[in-house]
Amino acid sequence: MSRSIVRQSKFRHVFGQSVKAEQGYDDIRVSKVTWDSSFCAVNPKFLAVIVESSGGGAFLVLPLSKSGRVDKNYPLVIGHSGPVLDIDWCPHDDNILASCSEDCSAMVWQIPDHSLSRPLSDPVVVLEGHSKRVGIVTWHPTARNILLTAGSDNLIIIWNVGTGEPLISMDDHPDLIYSISWNRNGSLFCTTCKDRRLRVCDPRKREVVAERLAPHEGIRPMKAIFTKDGNIFTTGFTRMSQRELGLWDPTNFEEPIALLELDTSNGVLLPYYDPDANMVYLCGKGDSSIRYFEITEEPPYVHYLNTFSSKEPQRGMGFMPKRGVDVTKCEIARLFKLHDKKCEPITMTVPRKVRSHMSRLLEELQNLKATVLSQEKRICELEDKLSQYTNGTA
Repeated sequence: MSRSIVRQSKFRHVFGQSVKAEQGYDDIRVSKVTWDSSFCAVNPKFLAVIVESSGGGAFLVLPLSKSGRVDKNYPLVIGHSGPVLDIDWCPHDDNILASCSEDCSAMVWQIPDHSLSRPLSDPVVVLEGHSKRVGIVTWHPTARNILLTAGSDNLIIIWNVGTGEPLISMDDHPDLIYSISWNRNGSLFCTTCKDRRLRVCDPRKREVVAERLAPHEGIRPMKAIFTKDGNIFTTGFTRMSQRELGLWDPTNFEEPIALLELDTSNGVLLPYYDPDANMVYLCGKGDSSIRYFEITEEPPYVHYLNTFSSKEPQRGMGFMPKRGVDVTKCEIARLFKLHDKKCEPITMTVPRKVRSHMSRLLEELQNLKATVLSQEKRICELEDKLSQYTNGTA
């Protein structure tokens, strides 16, 4: 007689829920630049969104508490002479943010704790070293004041933002770089490129240490992120233009750990990774849904959990660091979904009923274990007494 066994997972019942309308952010003129960026960055203090701006590039920075309708005259962060393409909050200081632009530069900004009273136009440092537009900016996960930029000149530069000087330059990519992701300790980073190669780079050796040609056979842009166990999660397209995701071991790129086809939509999938839960959230440009998956050690290795859907298509998404979620409300993640004119916070939550049921079950098991131990002790005592009677000593 066969029995179906439900896969054990703490996150099998996670569900997404939009916050109340008044807790969202309205009247935000999200940038219309055709670049596969998230256009949004968030930390426990601030929400930053790249916006449309005349006469150059700008982005909006709001304290998280300043929800509701955003005043059309709210001060912006300005300074770039071309459209801003990417922004990233420093993981070591919630008031420091980096931006990059079509003007071939990257800038680092000090954001005051209070709301801006006037436009902020003076960056802490300007980083100039690229000959073409800079499309990617990302902070080192463990070392302070270390910032990586990548431009359309196919050049990767790692900067010391304290001095404004480049520390490392790498020109191993022959074409446009689509994405860059550091591993957990910052010893390696992975890249995807228009030449259809997935690369693993060692910045200290200044060389590519592993690469895979066409992890996805389609010619459309790929994205890649490191997972906590050192594997690489990728999104891309099949030869028939179906969206696809993969999981790879960079020490053995010959065969994927997992490869799954999703759908026939044409929006590039942006992956966001939660290392604590070992989950990936997928946001597609132009989609109205967010799908999330759990990565495990048993087949099929990438498990589909659920889909959050809303009415409006998304232009980008921000992912809150774990220290910014409200664990007292069973929240495990918070995402900020960008539409054309607003930003919609979404909470990912473990149901209270499931958690309380599991807690009750655990308590019952502990009580049962204590009862069994007590009974075993009593049985041993009775057996000792019985052996004494049998031996004629009592």
